Amino acid sequence: MSPTKPTDAVSSLGIGIDIGGTGTKGGIVDLSTGELVGDRYRIPTPNPATPEAVANVVKQIVDELQSRPEAPASDSHVGIVFPAIIKDGVALSAANVDKSWINTNVDALMTETLGREVEALNDADGAGLAEAYYGAGRDKTGLVMVITLGTGIGSAMILNGQLVPNAELGHLEIDGHDAETQASAAAREREDLPWKKWAKKRLQRYFSHVEFLFSPSLFIIGGGVSKNSEKFVPYLDLKTPVEIASLRNNAGIVGAALWAQQCRDAQAAKAVIDPEKK
Repeated sequence: MSPTKPTDAVSSLGIGIDIGGTGTKGGIVDLSTGELVGDRYRIPTPNPATPEAVANVVKQIVDELQSRPEAPASDSHVGIVFPAIIKDGVALSAANVDKSWINTNVDALMTETLGREVEALNDADGAGLAEAYYGAGRDKTGLVMVITLGTGIGSAMILNGQLVPNAELGHLEIDGHDAETQASAAAREREDLPWKKWAKKRLQRYFSHVEFLFSPSLFIIGGGVSKNSEKFVPYLDLKTPVEIASLRNNAGIVGAALWAQQCRDAQAAKAVIDPEKK
């Protein structure tokens, strides 16, 4: 089964928003290619980053994007990636934003603020989904695992084009430690580990354990450290192929727009199957 991409003319464009700790950015995405149409638009994330304050910033960004001649239909769904575990639209955690986000229904808040349907998901999931569809995982089948090495370890699991959300694999306990405290890029820098030692001792232990648990078809490694992939990837001894992420800074925006479209398509399909349930 190959990943299914949006193909109908009505849904070829979408708006994606990436909420970060210091900045919130958005863009119009061509969903047939995963490329941005026009420039990104960015506004600093307010401090404190409370739900109402951030929602107002998101509205400013969406209003600006929607005013452009290349904007999608005004009733199209908007996708948002957010630094939290998101379950059924509700934030169950909060990283780099105000703790009042916890238990906030992000979908409902943003939908009310924007006056159009909004679909939210975890930021690592969004970036991973984009990478699996349009980047290093394009046209790959089976289980694609996107692992982001940075301050911590982010992860996303995409099975035949469908996201399996909230896979917090950076927090696997390995050898009595939270994995990201030992294998993240920050751990390498903190302990001043040579690239080879970090790869053969820390990354090898982490990736071989994840490989044993999930038997993926492909690993994609992302994060700022990926630009130095030649310094550590050759030292990994895995059965699973390894690719390097290619979308970089736009991955969150692209993944958000794609997620919104997938949710809209799923709702439309459900309405056809069971028209009595809205």
